[in-house]
Amino acid sequence: MQIMLTRSHAASPQVFQVSRWQLGGVLAAVLVVLLMLSGTVYHFVFLQAAREGWPVVSQIVKLVVRDEIAQRDRFMRENLDAMAQRIGEMKAKLIRLDAMSERVLGLAGVKAEETKGLRKIDGGGKGGPLVSLDRPDLASLGAALDVLEESASQQDDLFTLAQSHLLEQRLQSLMIPNTLPLDGPIGSGFGFRLDPFTGRSALHTGLDFPADVGTPVRAAAGGMVISTEPHPAYGQLIELDHGNGLVTRYAHLSKILVKTGDLVKRGQYVGQVGSTGRSTGPHLHFEVLVDSAPHNPARFLKAETSAVPPR
Repeated sequence: MQIMLTRSHAASPQVFQVSRWQLGGVLAAVLVVLLMLSGTVYHFVFLQAAREGWPVVSQIVKLVVRDEIAQRDRFMRENLDAMAQRIGEMKAKLIRLDAMSERVLGLAGVKAEETKGLRKIDGGGKGGPLVSLDRPDLASLGAALDVLEESASQQDDLFTLAQSHLLEQRLQSLMIPNTLPLDGPIGSGFGFRLDPFTGRSALHTGLDFPADVGTPVRAAAGGMVISTEPHPAYGQLIELDHGNGLVTRYAHLSKILVKTGDLVKRGQYVGQVGSTGRSTGPHLHFEVLVDSAPHNPARFLKAETSAVPPR
């Protein structure tokens, strides 16, 4: 594109060559200047008109601003309604959790006095702000969230307490000697019988399990080995402490597989059947002591041993 400029008839004209890119740059610069001018006009004219109440311009500005505010309010209302619905769903879930926690606490054996500090006490004075979600606003939603947070924290504490009780019960069950120390029939039960050496009536303080020499002997429950010392009557003897005053004895062994101070699991092999000490043949003599007093092991073991008479 050529642009020709002349100053007078006598003067020779000046010719300028303009490319497409140069022309585009000029147009872009003009557009930027126009945008800046329009922004300046809006700032100094329309805003000033709105503040000072010019007849026509102020009305136009108010309509634009009112529409923007209405759109913003509608957007906020929709979001608040959605949040209120979610809070209502959370409240329903917490109510179901509360009912579930009641059942779990009962199964765990948690007493009412243990949860007194966690649960709200019925009766007495009551009060507090009303939290209504019919027409929710930020304040009511915030209050509802605080209530839900407190309730959720309470449920978490209750379930933690129930879990603690269940774990304690499981540990106690693991410490009760109710597993047979070996498979096989019982030759002699707990109670009075004729002593095989003296022929006189005497108390037999455990259960005898006849078995071949070397038959593995299992721990009737988890516990700690408190003695592996040989005994004149019991021969090679193992004593396991299960806590709460419970101790089991495994006597007349041919071999001991553990040592004093070891922690053993239920069913772990601790020794082998023998005929050491005061014994007439290979068998395991199994005892259960509660606070150092012998008790019938059949009361702790499985039901099939409960009807075994002494012989």
